[in-house]
Parts: sequence; C-alpha cells; structure tokens
Amino acid sequence: MLTAEKPATAYSLTDAAARATHALIEKYGQTHATAIRSGVALVAKRWSAADGDAAQFEEFCVKHFVADSNERTRLLLRLEQAMEQIDGHLYEMRRTLRRHHDLRGDEFPGVDDILAQFNCSPDISEQLYKQKIAHLALLNFPKVTLDIMLKDGAAWSDEEWAAARVALSFGPRIPAELAERGSKVSFHAGKFVADFHVPVGSMVDDQGKRWFDADRKLIAHWLVREEIKAGYGDVDGVHKQRALSWVMARHIDGSIPASIMNGRTGALETRAWNPHANTLDGVAASELFGLERYEQWIAQFHMAREFDPYYPDEPTAIARKFALEREMPEHEVEQLMIALLESPVRQDLARFLGKKVGRALEPFDIYFDDVVEAKPATEMNAAVRARFSSGKDLEAKLPTLLRELGYSDSDADFLGSHIRVEICKGAGHAMRPYLKGYGAWLRTSSLESELGWDGFDTAMHELGHNLEQLCSTYFVSRPALRGVPNTACTEAFAFLYQSLAKRVLGVESAAEAERQFAVDSVGTMLAACQIAGPSLLELRVWRWLYANPQATASALRDEVLRVADDLWARYYQRDFGADPYRILAAYQHMIAHPLYLPDYTLGHVMSHQIRSSMRGKDLAAETKRITSLGCVTPDLWMRRAVGSAVSAEVLARDAAIGVRLLMQSA
Repeated sequence: MLTAEKPATAYSLTDAAARATHALIEKYGQTHATAIRSGVALVAKRWSAADGDAAQFEEFCVKHFVADSNERTRLLLRLEQAMEQIDGHLYEMRRTLRRHHDLRGDEFPGVDDILAQFNCSPDISEQLYKQKIAHLALLNFPKVTLDIMLKDGAAWSDEEWAAARVALSFGPRIPAELAERGSKVSFHAGKFVADFHVPVGSMVDDQGKRWFDADRKLIAHWLVREEIKAGYGDVDGVHKQRALSWVMARHIDGSIPASIMNGRTGALETRAWNPHANTLDGVAASELFGLERYEQWIAQFHMAREFDPYYPDEPTAIARKFALEREMPEHEVEQLMIALLESPVRQDLARFLGKKVGRALEPFDIYFDDVVEAKPATEMNAAVRARFSSGKDLEAKLPTLLRELGYSDSDADFLGSHIRVEICKGAGHAMRPYLKGYGAWLRTSSLESELGWDGFDTAMHELGHNLEQLCSTYFVSRPALRGVPNTACTEAFAFLYQSLAKRVLGVESAAEAERQFAVDSVGTMLAACQIAGPSLLELRVWRWLYANPQATASALRDEVLRVADDLWARYYQRDFGADPYRILAAYQHMIAHPLYLPDYTLGHVMSHQIRSSMRGKDLAAETKRITSLGCVTPDLWMRRAVGSAVSAEVLARDAAIGVRLLMQSA
C-alpha cells in the first residue's frame, strides 16, 4: 500500500513558517494574527519539495496573504470563477468522452471503453498545488470541519459559505499514479455491474413454467427487482416472483451456472434453468459463475485503503463518505435508518400488505410499492406508449410536461430544452451540467421498440435529478455554492418527481389529493424501509472490511450473507418471514458506488419531508426555491427548505395516518 508523501516540514519549513507568520503579523497587526497563523500553517502542511524551498515558501506566504476585506472579497470571486472554469470544463470533457460507453445503440466495442477511461487531468489536484492556486486559497480561506459547519453555518452569509466551499475544494495531494489507478478500479467495477445481465429466457419456476422470451436478459439487481414487482399484476405471478428471487439469490452468492451467464450452452432457449434447485434440465449445475462480484468489492476496498493515508482527518472510506461527501455524522445517519426500521407503523404496514397481496408475506414483498393497485405491465406500457412513443419523444414533450406540473412558460421552456433524454445500457442515471450554457442528461432504459413503463418511471426519477441539477446550476447565488449539499438532497427530488409518473400519464387522478398523499406516504415508508436494510448492510460490511483488511472474496461473501441474515432476523422476519435469498444483499450499488445506498434512504425521508411541506403550495415554485438554496450542509439546507432538520418522524407519522385511511377504504 502506498504511503503519503512526506511533508516539506522535513526540510525546515517550521522555521520558515515562523518567520512568515511573524512578518505578516508585523505587517497587518494582531487583528489578523489568528487568520495568519492558520493560513501559513495549512500551506506549510501541504507544501512539498516540488513547490519550492523554504525561502520560496516564506516569500509566497508574505506576498500573497490578503488582509483587506474588500480585497479578500475580490480574491474569493477570482478563485470561484477560476475553479468554476477548471472543474467545469474538465467535467464536461469527461462527461462527453464516456457518453457512448454509457448509451445503447451506437456501440464501438473496445473503442468506447478506451475513450471512457481517458483521464484528461490525472494530476489536476497536484497541479493546483504546484501552480499555487491551492496554496493561494488555503493561505487566505480557512478549511472548516463538519463540526464547525454544523455549529456555526446557520449564521454565515453566502460569501462566508463560498469561502468555506473554495477552501474545502482543495483536498490532499493525491499522486497522479494513485488517482489513475483509482479511476480504473472504479471504472471496471461500474462496467462489471453495467454488463451483469442475467439471461432469464431459460428460467423456469418450480412448476416448470417459462416466463420470458428466449433472448431476455435482466440487469442485476435492478431489472430483476422490477420484474419481481411486475409479478403482482400477473396471473400466478407469485411463482415468477419466487423464481426471480432465486435468480437474485444466485447472483448474490455467485452460484449462477456459468453456462447461463456466459451463453456457452448453444441454444439456451432449449435449456431449463430452475434457479431454486439450481439445475439445468434437472441436473445440478456444477460450474458456477463464481465470486467476481466480491472480487470487485475487494478491489474497491483495497483502493480506498490506498487513499486513506492522504486523509488523516478522515482516514477511512466510511469517514470520507459521511464527513466530506454526505456532510452528515455517521452515527446520525445510522440511527435514522434504525429508527425507520423500528417504527411501530411497520406492523400496520405489514398487515396492509398482507391484505393487498392476499397471502402470507414473503421476503420479496419488501419490493411491493403499488399501494393502490398493481396494474399489469402491458397496461402501463400502453399508457406510456399513448403519451410518449420513445425517449426522444419524451424529450420533445418535456416543456409541455413541465407546464402540466405548474411551471411557468419561461421556466418550462428553459428547463425542458436543457434536458437531453437518452437510452443507456444500465438502469438509468442523470448527469448534471457543471457550467452555464450546458444542459443535463437524462438516461433511462427502454423496451426494444418503445419506452415502456419501467423506462418512463425511471425517466421521471431522473427528471427530478435533472431539475435539481439545472436549478442548482443556473439559479444559485454564487459559483461556489452550485449544487446541493449531498446526493441525498438530489435523490429527494428524484423520488418526488418519480411519485408523479402515473399522474403525468393520466392513470392517476390529481384530484384525489388527500388519498394520494396517503398513498405516497405509505409507499415512501415502504421504500425507505426496503432500502434501509441494504444501507445498513453495506455500512456494517465496510466496517468489517476495515477490521479484516486481508479478507478474501470468499470471506467477504460469507460476511455479507451473515450480515444479511442478522439484519433480516432483526428488522424484517417478523413481517416477511424467513429469507432464504439474502435479498438485502442484492443491490449492485455496493459494487459500483460504494457506500452510496444511505443516500437513497435519506432521499426517501427528505423527499417526504419536502412533499409534506409542499402540500397546498406551488410544486414548481417550491422546487425552484429549494434547489436554489445553495450548497450548505444538509441539516441547514433542510431547515431552510422545510423548517426542520432531517428526521424520520414526519414520514413515520404520515405513513401511520395514511395506512389507517387506506385500510378504512379497502
């Protein structure tokens, strides 16, 4: 494992820092002494031999410290604009270079992978230090911790927040070789996930029935899960759901037959794969796909450990995810997820679900979300087809769609025309613009010749992301405050707009506002509890990895299954029965996007708080107002957005009210 570079203090920067500090205090007085000491010390900590000798360090500090408040304001704006251009153009180049790798329809095998991996700035962090931009910022604007932001941030002006964001944008000095390897490991993990499509055309349930066309493949875990959900609308769909849950189980433990995954059996459509028994034509599968899923996970962990020494204040991937990216304390997020799972309303929800499905609940019923009624997939696909013939048709109609949701003509035209809809290889994602003048990209899946319900439902989720991305790029007060505090904040709007998908199609009446809010509250609580388990699983497994850094892929797989069993027994088994599938371990985010899952849980909680607060208010106006608040901490962002901190209480309260209403009307 690489170790951090030795700081330049090894060659007498201590004396140079003392001299620079003394000279600056002599020049500007004791009024600025605290800022001078802090700035000089931070530059000394990050100064390396490549930046110059001790005399050059001293000269730099004395020359570039800015004491005058008006000049500091000018400097801040200069740095904001500089980083906006540097980060923005590099991001747009990277976004464009990986475009064809992400999309379906114009693949260029081999070439697209090479372009997607090209890094036009492998040593950008180091160059920002070598060319003194980072040192200039850190000398004049102090780096603040999460604790300070949580304690003092509410009283800060936009300028003070911008100063904090500028300083925080300069992280440790990561060697280019390490950054490049990190990008490759992340890329290969993402590619493994994007390419992991399970052929289900040969799948048979325990009654021997086939459910899919011979050439059908489902990306794990997303489309397997969606087909499980679609089973509620199928005659005898429970048999399909059980078979697909075993497909998921085989994906989780690595026991899918290799011949199924690799297509080595010739005419697979003539084979019968029973994933429950894991047999091919009645014969037990012998050659299995194996543990590549866990090898990718191990690779991500080992890569994280190589970065750890460069973050002495956040020395693990877990600490960095919570303190630097999520900007929420780890224990608070964990306790929020546990509070969801321990909420008394869950028993009422389970009784409600049992009545809806008409049988004892089974583990895959944690995915049930069609609270009012489960419409057949063919009906939902037809509803989408009647409104949007394709992804490009959806793109053309976005301004009209936004008008229907209450946006003004000017906002609908502006926002709608800045979103490009494309069909991707994976389940769907959104990509923001980083500079004004650019648009957002909405990526979703589709059926072979039409968008389909799954594609449209995903598109509405990504539309929520895109609206946040555009508003937080074009309407915030300063460049350094663009965006939202963390990904949970953008997930909040993704879930909010996804909840409007059926209304947009005209298959759900907006006039039933009270009942619809009950439906949304119950559905969101179900979704939040469904993802809270996998979120806790991933967090606990990463803690285990740090305690067992030499773990093999096999040991990791066993620990994942053990944690899945433990969490299931503690939080789910009472309502859903024993789980032979280890369904909590299915999420592929764990491989491609380490430690991201809690943002979905937070997103459900926060989106409901926002929806609850928006009741009776203008959806479009509130969306624009909240997404334009700027990049403060999530806690402060929520207080300004809805008047209270992030909490599971509002969702649990409204779900309890909602399930009672729905039970009465059932």
